[in-house]
Amino acid sequence: MSLNNGPNLIVDLSLEFALSIIKYAELLDANRKYVISKQLLRSGTSIGANVKEAQSAESRNDFIHKIKIAAKEAEETEYWLLLCRSSEGYPDCEELSNKCISIKKVLSKIIASSKSAH
Repeated sequence: MSLNNGPNLIVDLSLEFALSIIKYAELLDANRKYVISKQLLRSGTSIGANVKEAQSAESRNDFIHKIKIAAKEAEETEYWLLLCRSSEGYPDCEELSNKCISIKKVLSKIIASSKSAH
């Protein structure tokens, strides 16, 4: 159930974010921060995967469900980034954290507007 055939803000934002997460995870790997790197890579790229899957949802409820999963992954990603920001010896991730917060806001608006639109 694709709601829009034109440019899609959340699809674009989540793809760009996933690419940034991949680069940051590679930087973490280079600094031997393997555990956090793997967790962050999984949750940070999962946001976009769920958003993309939502574009082919079978119903409005299915769409909302998939977007909610993306929002949960964004929450988890924000947590891993908070750990990175709060720990010594981790590369700067302030910009990633800000992007994650922006994505969470967009996902929240999508959920709210999808629930209210019948």
